Amino acid sequence: MIYLTKKDLIEVVAKKSNLTNKAARDSVQTVLNTIRDSLKRGEKVVLTGFGTFSVRSRAQRVGRNPKTGERITLSARKAPGFTPGKTFKKAIR
Repeated sequence: MIYLTKKDLIEVVAKKSNLTNKAARDSVQTVLNTIRDSLKRGEKVVLTGFGTFSVRSRAQRVGRNPKTGERITLSARKAPGFTPGKTFKKAIR
């Protein structure tokens, strides 16, 4: 399996956009921060042709402690979610 790290992404952006590594790093970081900050405010982020980032609510549920097998209650929480767009799905198939 091959991973694309943030550093790799910055290098690709720099090369394809004819930017310096610093400018590409700032651009990538700005995009990621904007997505994160929007999700923190409870907003959806829609990137047409790519997908939608949103906040999903997880209900309280009963789980098990893997060490002891004891039943524990896991509290409700919010989690980030991503739904790929139609164009993105087609490109992967």
